Amino acid sequence: MEKALRPNDGHTIGAKVGEEVLDWCLEYGIKTLTLYTFSTENFDRPVEEVNAVLKLVEEEARKLGRDNRLHTQKVRVKALGRTDLLPESLQDALKKLEDDTSEYTGHFLNIAIAYTGRAEIVDATKKIVDDVYQGNLRPQDIDEGIFHKYLYTAHLPNPNPDLVIRTSGEERLSGFLLWQSAYSELVFVDVYWPEFRRIDFLRAIRLYQRRYRRYGR
Repeated sequence: MEKALRPNDGHTIGAKVGEEVLDWCLEYGIKTLTLYTFSTENFDRPVEEVNAVLKLVEEEARKLGRDNRLHTQKVRVKALGRTDLLPESLQDALKKLEDDTSEYTGHFLNIAIAYTGRAEIVDATKKIVDDVYQGNLRPQDIDEGIFHKYLYTAHLPNPNPDLVIRTSGEERLSGFLLWQSAYSELVFVDVYWPEFRRIDFLRAIRLYQRRYRRYGR
């Protein structure tokens, strides 16, 4: 009889899967990977679970900082979200990752943490309003291209994901990159994230390759 996993065990295994997915993306030449690590709504979970998850993310961030793959493959790491809500030690770990890889353009690894798409859009709007108020931006100049520059993903050459993979059998985005994923291809996988395997990854890629992207046309 298999022993049931405790929630924290699942998070630990899930972190390992994240490392593997990064490996697969580097192996197959996928330039940008965004991992949805922790949403702003997740702060409403039990305090013990939240603390355990954030501690695990910090450990993974410091481990990633020692990972030679970032430097040999020129991977730029960026935290997306309201990172000021995170523990200071985690903020420091993420900031160091960002600083150490800020000049890289070979690949992009985005860690969506303390993130939701709605919050991102609200934060971008606040920045735009402030720039208009300061006289740095004219309202008539605001278009989709300008709006993109105020999003968390402004550093990316192409901020719009081609493919969004949602695990756990749920068929919803749960606030993931709401603006950027307007024309992304969506693939829903029945397995939970800790059980996500290379074969699941490759099946999602094949499904994407079979689709004809019309971008609303």
